[in-house]
Amino acid sequence: MRHRNSGRKLGRKSAHRTALWNNLVTSLLTHGRIETTEAKAKELRSYADATIGWGISVQALIAKGENATVAEKAKIVHAQRMARRTVKTREALARLFGEVGAHFASRKGGYTRLLKTRVRKGDAAPMAFVELVGLYQPVAPAAPAE
Repeated sequence: MRHRNSGRKLGRKSAHRTALWNNLVTSLLTHGRIETTEAKAKELRSYADATIGWGISVQALIAKGENATVAEKAKIVHAQRMARRTVKTREALARLFGEVGAHFASRKGGYTRLLKTRVRKGDAAPMAFVELVGLYQPVAPAAPAE
C-alpha cells in the first residue's frame, strides 16, 4: 500500500531524485521555461513553488534596502540560504530574489504553468513545458534580411 507515500520515484534513488529536482528548478529559474516529461513536470511544480515562496517571503524586506534592521537582514540571509539548498547557481538565485520574487509578491500560489506539448520520438514519452507564469517571454525568430 502507498499510504502517506507522496511523490513520484521516477526509477531513481533518492539522491538522484534530489539532484534532478534541484537542477530542474535551477533551469526553470534561469530560463523561465523548460521542456521535460509530463511526470517530471507535474512533480516539479511543487518544488518550484516552494522555492519561489522563499523569494517572495522576503520581498518587503529586500525593498527596504539599507533601512532594514539587523533582524530583517538576518531573515533575508536565512531565506537565501534555504533557497540555496535547491537553487544551484548564483545567477538563478539572484533572479529568484530579484525579478521572480518581485513579480510574484502579490500572488498566492500558482507560480508555474504546465503546457502539454508532444510525444517524444525515441520512447513515446509525453512531454510538457513548465514555465513561470507571466515571466517567460518567447524569443521571436529573426526576420530574414532582404
